[in-house]
Amino acid sequence: MALIVHKYGGTSMGSPERIRNVAKRVAKWARAGHQMVVVPSAMSGETNRLLGLASELAPSRADKSYYRELDMLAATGEQASSALLAIALQAEGMPSVSYAGWQVPVRTDDSYTKARIESIDDQRVRADLDAGRVVIVTGFQGIDANGNITTLGRGGSDTSAVAVAAALKAAECLIYTDVDGVYTTDPRVVSAAQRLKTVSFEEMLEMASLGSKVLQIRSVEFAGKYKVPMRVLSSFTPWDIALDEEAKSGTLITFEEDEKMEKALVSGIAFNRSEAKISVRGVPDTPGIAYQILGPVADANIDVDVILQNIGKDGKTDFSFTVNQSDFNRTVELLREEVLPKLGADEVIGNPNICKVSIVGIGMRSHVGVASTMFRTLAEEGINIQMISTSEIKTSVVIDEKYLELAVRALHTAFGLDSEEVSKSA
Repeated sequence: MALIVHKYGGTSMGSPERIRNVAKRVAKWARAGHQMVVVPSAMSGETNRLLGLASELAPSRADKSYYRELDMLAATGEQASSALLAIALQAEGMPSVSYAGWQVPVRTDDSYTKARIESIDDQRVRADLDAGRVVIVTGFQGIDANGNITTLGRGGSDTSAVAVAAALKAAECLIYTDVDGVYTTDPRVVSAAQRLKTVSFEEMLEMASLGSKVLQIRSVEFAGKYKVPMRVLSSFTPWDIALDEEAKSGTLITFEEDEKMEKALVSGIAFNRSEAKISVRGVPDTPGIAYQILGPVADANIDVDVILQNIGKDGKTDFSFTVNQSDFNRTVELLREEVLPKLGADEVIGNPNICKVSIVGIGMRSHVGVASTMFRTLAEEGINIQMISTSEIKTSVVIDEKYLELAVRALHTAFGLDSEEVSKSA
């Protein structure tokens, strides 16, 4: 039989009863003859609780030593859930063992709270699998070259699971969540959203990068780099569902583009509420100005998304970009203290109340007029576009946050995604 990796999110691990159900599900797969590796998240709410405690005690000005301790603290959530799952499996009569990331080890760089995986040693895990044990590996964490515990950022357990699957050359990585697959958009915003039976790797990569919360962007990048077959499915189906039925449920992320590419203009509407817009006004309109502004931002390990530079006038221009809301205050402070004095720019202003809405579809490669349909739809709803970003299979707009749900619903209808035929053809 096959080597399979299961990943379970925090909601799936949210109580002893849910952990028991996860154990029963994993045991079912193991008894069918599969070698099983499980990557669980911390119990629902636990990471927020731990980071909340840290926030109450935090120094007024954080430095790298503070972020090191944040990782030490946050990593304990996954360690607890992994041990609890191992105990639950043992209660099912299933031999099991849990490992923290540093025990495997999962080696990362030293970018605390945002570490990136560099390598995984599979020797210890394979020895346990060969001995007939289910192996539980903590998600979200690893160890750097100096022996410090690191974490991978929010949603990092997805990345851990796919990385483990890649290292072990697993037959498939199943991501169990509180939803039953990937939808055309968030069903909580659009009740007519349809579940996709399949979605291409490229589409999933764009949707994850644009704000879809189903999978973390880095997990999809890993899957693409190492060609790891992935499936998103629900952990809330009965644990004793027939294994053949379960193995075909949810949404398969495929690396093959089929005839759907010629049919569907747009496969999904993604959005991100956690964006903030920053503008540096009155910047000298000279070569290298983008680097002079964004270089220090990158050095501070702050990710930049949409970028816009206006046409220069009288030797001056305005330069705007978006960052995650959590980085907004830090970025503004950095620009005002370190960049503005050197550039001689007029001012730095910001707006934390914006959002990004995107249309995604590999069919956009072979059809014209998709972007214009998007812009017309938003115009008809009286929604002003502040910034635009495009690629071969997506178009994104930055708009006022208060229009997010209206925009998503209007676009979902405009591109024919309300129909149940979308789910059947995907």
